[in-house]
Parts: sequence; structure tokens; C-alpha cells
Amino acid sequence: MSTMKPGSSIYFIGIAGTAMASVAVALSRAGHSVSGSDTAFYPPMCDYLAEHRIPCHKGFDPENLLRDAPDVIVVGNAISRGNPELEFALNEHMSFVSMPEIVSQKLIGKNRSVVITGTHGKTTTTSLTAWIFEYAGLQPGFLIGGIAENFGAGCRASVNGNDGYFITEGDEYDTAYFDKRSKFLHYRPDIAVINNIEFDHADIFSSLDDIVRSFRQFITLIPSNGVLIVNGHDEIAAKISQEAYCPVERFGFSKNFEWSASDLGVHETGLAFQLAYKGEELGAVRIDQHGNHNILNAVAAIAAASRAGIPFPVITEGMLSFKRPKRRMEIVGEFDGDITIIDDFAHHPTAIRATLAALRQRYPNRRIIACFEPRSNTSTRSIFQKDLETSFNDADIIIIGKVHRPERYAEDERLDTTALCSTIIESGKNAFASGKKNDGYPDDIVQFIHSNIRQNDIIILLSNGSFNGLKKLLTESFLKKRQR
Repeated sequence: MSTMKPGSSIYFIGIAGTAMASVAVALSRAGHSVSGSDTAFYPPMCDYLAEHRIPCHKGFDPENLLRDAPDVIVVGNAISRGNPELEFALNEHMSFVSMPEIVSQKLIGKNRSVVITGTHGKTTTTSLTAWIFEYAGLQPGFLIGGIAENFGAGCRASVNGNDGYFITEGDEYDTAYFDKRSKFLHYRPDIAVINNIEFDHADIFSSLDDIVRSFRQFITLIPSNGVLIVNGHDEIAAKISQEAYCPVERFGFSKNFEWSASDLGVHETGLAFQLAYKGEELGAVRIDQHGNHNILNAVAAIAAASRAGIPFPVITEGMLSFKRPKRRMEIVGEFDGDITIIDDFAHHPTAIRATLAALRQRYPNRRIIACFEPRSNTSTRSIFQKDLETSFNDADIIIIGKVHRPERYAEDERLDTTALCSTIIESGKNAFASGKKNDGYPDDIVQFIHSNIRQNDIIILLSNGSFNGLKKLLTESFLKKRQR
């Protein structure tokens, strides 16, 4: 480990990852000399790195380290023993850190630290919180799991040096090959948010108890003059919040909570509600998003911003110009026959359920065709077999993609997409398990959709990955249909 001075030379092994690239650019803009390497560079991060003129080596080679001679090396979460550059760094006793460590050292520093955690809603809530602080003139630093639309960046240093705020999306995933603690344990929270706690990341955690243990450790980091803002409806989060040494403020739809949303209403582009704090009415809030989960995200962000002293009218005004992150109910395109294609990151049963409920709320009179790709390390396993059976209730037609990299598990350990579709069909819905015939994947999904599509339908893609290029295939197929 190394204490770096301004203008240090920093090398990222695995620089093309979303968070790694964002942090690399932020450190470059903060005055450090930054370079790195990776094996594959894909948009948008490859374009982002190129735009900011970050030198990137394709492939891992010790010669890269000899040539760049960095003061410190950042080892990405995806990097493990056997990587040629890592092995060279270890053999030569070069200084290295994890990405969360360098964020803590060089970006959070002595700033007031706001950390947004939870199984779901982190990216949206962190993006919204950062934008409210920005709108209020606080010019915070931030680290978000993606490119924040309002900023055109996923990470930046606080404009106020070490005398401002840094807002971090607190991921519970592990830190690095040499540090299996959750990333958020490095971020020293002053204002902490826990949105929800559910089982996920089956490749890292063996049980829900393992995840809860990490969140318990996180709570012990909050100073007594800080605050823990917690979803009062989440039984686990609410229970462990009682262990905090700082004030705890619950948020949700109950008037018994410190932050209480009520009188929910739907408008053309989103939702409106009344907000109260400790029983005192603050006023109306309007968000350009749908779904009760987004109300909870908004209230969490409001609570965090209020703790930083931002006036309620400034908060609500700033929220009106918030742009939600990419792949959160993102409209890909509108096509002939009033067909709408939407892309969303949801891949956990709870997130799928909430996303489809929000879509139904937004489009109550349109058919929804939901395409789900089991891709994450948890959704590809049989763990969520039963949960997924009821996750698609708000969809009219359900398409289940192939299990990503099924060879990782024994047959009885992986998600059975055929059985899942059979159960959904038994409930009275039309469902299709793709990849079962020799029609090509995901071309068979495109064929199935065109065989079942009706005017005014909505197609939503649910995946935390590329879905084997389905978005591009579908878009091109509807454009070709238009040209005929």
C-alpha cells in the first residue's frame, strides 16, 4: 500500500470495467498520471477512456508496467492470481491497492461521506442524491455504477477538495482477490442509506446471513454524529439498524416512520406524493419515474440531502431536472404499429417484479412482452427458481433467455428455464423458453416476438448484461419491417 502525492502515477489492471474506468478518469482529471490495461474494450467505457485520453494497453503484459513505471497499481475486482501483470507486480514488490481503497484514499479523503447501499436501487438513488447536491451548489464528488446522465461521468473528485461531500454507490460485492470484504466497508460513511437487504451474489455469499453480516459491519462504521437512513419496510434492514451507534431515520409509506410518503398520484411522466418528516408536512414531491420503489429511492435521497442542510424547496426543484441512469426503464425506440422497446437492468426477482409493476403503472392499457436473461451469478442458479415464477405477473407474454454460461453448475444447481416457462404457462400466460431448438439464439426470440406481436405492444429487455445482442437484433428487425 502507498500514500500517494498529487500527480502520482497510477496504473489500473482491468481498466475497462465500468467502475475502474470511471475512477481512472476521475483521478486523471484530479491531476494524476493514469494508464491501464485490459483484454477487451467495449462501449461505452472504451469511448469514455478514449475521450479523456487515458493510455490503455490491450492485453496484460509485464512490459506495460515496466514502460509506465507507476507509483501504485490498482488491481480490479475481476483480476486474480495468474494474471501476468499481477504476478510481475507481486514478484517485484510493487505497490498495489484495490479500487475501493484508492477511492477511499484519493477521492473520499476527509470529505463528508454519503454512502448509498442495498440490494436494489443503489445506482438510481446515488445518481439522484449526487444531482440534488450538485443542483444545490455543493459540487460533490461521486462514484456511481455507470455513467450518470446529468454529469456525463460515473466518478469525479469533489470540486471542494477535502472540504466537501463525496457520494458513493456502496456495493456489497467483494473488494479484490486479496480482500473479500464488501466494497462499502472502505467508504467511511457519515450519512448512510440502506435501501433493502436480500440474497444476491451467490458467487460471493453463501447465504443471506453472510450478506447481513456485511451490512452489520457497515453500520459499525457510521460515527455517532452521523446518521443511518433505512427503509422501514425492509424487516432485515430495520432490525439491524437498531445496532447503530448513530441516529436512525426510517423512510417509507408509514406515518410511523420519520420520513413518510403519502397521497400517491400518477401523472403523465411519473409520480407525485406528499412528504412528511416526523409528522410535519413538508410538501409535494414530483418525480419523472414510475413504481413505488422509485418513490422509496427518492425519499432516501431527500433524507440524505436534508441531512446535508439542503432546503426542501431546493431538493424538490432539483429533482425535476434529474435524468435517470441508462438501462433503467430506458426507451430504446418507438417503431411502426406503436411498438415500444425498453431496456432495463433488472435481473433479481424482486427488481423484475418492481420494474414490471412500474411499467404496468405507466402503461396500464398496453400489453407487455417481458424478455429475461438469466445472466448474473445468482439468477443463473436454481436459488430463485420459485421466486421467478411469480416475478412476471404484470407481463402478458414472458420470454426466458438461455442460462448464461450454464457449464459452471451441475444440472440440478442451475435455473431450469423449461420448468419456469411451464409453470408460467400453467398460470394462464404465454411463455417461451428460448435456446431449445436449432433456430439460433437469440434469433429465436426475435422470431417468437414477431409471431406474437400486436399493435401498441411494449417489449422490455431485463438483463444485467448484453442478452447476446438482442437489443440490436430486435431494433434492426423492426427497422427492416418498416422498410418493406
